[in-house]
Amino acid sequence: MDSTYDLMEVLNHIDPSELSYQDWINVGMALQHEGYSVDVWDRWSMNDRRYHAGECEKKWRGFHGAGTPVTGGTIVQYARDQGWTPPYDPGTALDWNDTISAEGIIVDKNWVEEREVTEPRQWDPAGELIKYLETLFEAGENVGYVVKSWKKDEKYLPADKGSYGRTAGQLIELLSQCKGDIGSVLGDYNPEGGAWIRFNPLDGKGVKNENVSDFKYALVESDSMEIEKQHAIIRELELPVACLVHSGGKSLHAIVRVDAADYSEYRKRVDYLYDICKKNGLAIDQQNRNPSRLSRLPGIMRGDKKQFIVDTNIGKESWTEWKEWIESINDDLPDPESLDDVWENLPELAPTLIDGLLRQGHKMLIAGPSKAGKSFLQIEMCIAIAEGKQWLNWACTQGRVMYVNLELDRASCLHRFKDVYQALGWQPKNLKNIDIWNLRGKSRPMDKLAPMLIRRAAKKNYIAIVIDPIYKVITGDENSADQMSNFCNQFDKVCTELGVAVIYCHHHSKGSQGGKKSMDRASGSGVFARDPDALIDLIELETTEELMKQQENRAVCDTCRQYLDAHFKWEDDLSQDDLCSSYQMMEYCKEKLDKWQMAALERNIEAAKSRVKGMTAWRIEGTLREFSKFDPVNLWFNYPVHTLDQSGVLGDIQPEADAPSWKKNFSKKKSPEESKKERKESLETQYESLKSFNEDGKVTIKDLAEGMGTTEKTVRNRIKEHGGFWIDEGYVGRK
Repeated sequence: MDSTYDLMEVLNHIDPSELSYQDWINVGMALQHEGYSVDVWDRWSMNDRRYHAGECEKKWRGFHGAGTPVTGGTIVQYARDQGWTPPYDPGTALDWNDTISAEGIIVDKNWVEEREVTEPRQWDPAGELIKYLETLFEAGENVGYVVKSWKKDEKYLPADKGSYGRTAGQLIELLSQCKGDIGSVLGDYNPEGGAWIRFNPLDGKGVKNENVSDFKYALVESDSMEIEKQHAIIRELELPVACLVHSGGKSLHAIVRVDAADYSEYRKRVDYLYDICKKNGLAIDQQNRNPSRLSRLPGIMRGDKKQFIVDTNIGKESWTEWKEWIESINDDLPDPESLDDVWENLPELAPTLIDGLLRQGHKMLIAGPSKAGKSFLQIEMCIAIAEGKQWLNWACTQGRVMYVNLELDRASCLHRFKDVYQALGWQPKNLKNIDIWNLRGKSRPMDKLAPMLIRRAAKKNYIAIVIDPIYKVITGDENSADQMSNFCNQFDKVCTELGVAVIYCHHHSKGSQGGKKSMDRASGSGVFARDPDALIDLIELETTEELMKQQENRAVCDTCRQYLDAHFKWEDDLSQDDLCSSYQMMEYCKEKLDKWQMAALERNIEAAKSRVKGMTAWRIEGTLREFSKFDPVNLWFNYPVHTLDQSGVLGDIQPEADAPSWKKNFSKKKSPEESKKERKESLETQYESLKSFNEDGKVTIKDLAEGMGTTEKTVRNRIKEHGGFWIDEGYVGRK
């Protein structure tokens, strides 16, 4: 038998009317396989209008087992599909995807003081029902009710689907005129069985869950404890009860406001409601989960007992207010402490993770525009932490790190780590210090991901967790300070629970960023930049053609030196100036290398030049909470790694928005070469256009002047400048 769950309890979370015939058969086969009796299947099946007495037993005898049996896991999955979440059992291990919930305990069930329920002194059946309808329904909403019943095993059950075509307004009008005779409005009912009503409005087309037009209410009922105790717990829990009805039997029916937007949200809210009730000693009838469920109709006799309204509009006014109240009572916030108590014994500061930048247990945001290589920068940092080396300008404490990959496919991510290792020139001596959690296509919102991350990282002794990128897990509007504050709180949970630093990256907002402070460049709410303990911001620097030629010269010299190192002892042959000149280095190589070696070197040089063309220049600025501000750090991004600008050539470059206006305008002016090229292209375009347009294919100076919107003299000057055309008696042609 599957001992993980009590399948009888799990069945309470499955509505058989929502299962197909085969699914229903599977439930029976699973129960038989797990050692349950046919009675369990039969009792559960009675909740479906398709139920036929004796059918379960007949099918049961035909189950003879199979090579691949249907097990209790099938029943558990059906319950999950209908919105059930297994409660956390302290005696069992948590599943990876389980969520950790607050206790939610308000009532000490051992000290509940019973609360009496009294019948109304004056019995007004129509008035009871009118009050119920006015409390729960709008005038135009359809109401479902059942008055016919049948008896089975000493218990009366609804005999049919009942009526569902009348509105609350129509019923109230008729009840107001019936002079207390409810039967004349609803139809006669059996006083022994009572009558039922559906507490959520319907669409007038049926009585299934799909026919519920507004998911306003849920039913809370418990018939396994004294009514007075039920009453007391419902009151103490301050459930947002719209109407509390005595069933005329052993239970109260609390019609609780849940105000769900749709069926999916309804199921989640009912799960939460039932969980709180259960934790506080109110044993809920789990079969009442469905929004189309029947409840006892007030104003009706049931044997010698009345079905009547106990009270209306009790507890909190709304679901939202009640849920906030529940969670506020169960907060886990620490108590305030006196500074005097700790003044002479201050706690130790968290150990440093990145020297002068970040402590363990703190948060760091890396912000920058696209193509800044933010992911590579984070991978470089992961490797530096794993190997205990320097990351850019800062020394790192050695330890274990988890990289949460939300964007790349698994193969690309793993190759990227290897590429960065090789580009850095570091030996991978501590690969065991790096764990990678690949979640592309499987990421969850951060509020769901955080507890899963905490469980996976527990007892792994990580000192840092890197999440790349966060746009994949953002919940809510990134421009909303309130929503982003809640989002960033999830990082705090990870830091607090695990004692690790959490490092994540985010993109810049659109537009020029040079004139902004580093904390104002990240996209969305200012919460992003102000929440972390350290902000590292990248901004691109505009390089000049001259600067890139310098980098190309250096790359050629480095390539020559590397090649010569592999073949000769040569350092003493050249001066320091020659070592920094690509021309002198190439001349030296031509003299020393044979043609095959020279060909190989030239291939290496072309590759080096190509890499230089792809290099971009960047400046890192930052805002720190725990350490003093650092000077801007200039670096090159030479795929796939960032390298510091050791020469200082980037120090004088200003970001675009920081440059003086005269310099911005100057940079936009065309060079003489560009202007000359533009004039040549304009002449050629106009000539070809006129040649194809004129029937004789001839083009004159006058034609060109008119087409180009200039004078004939200017056209002659441009033809002379171009050098590819002739002029003869006013006609123009190509040479």
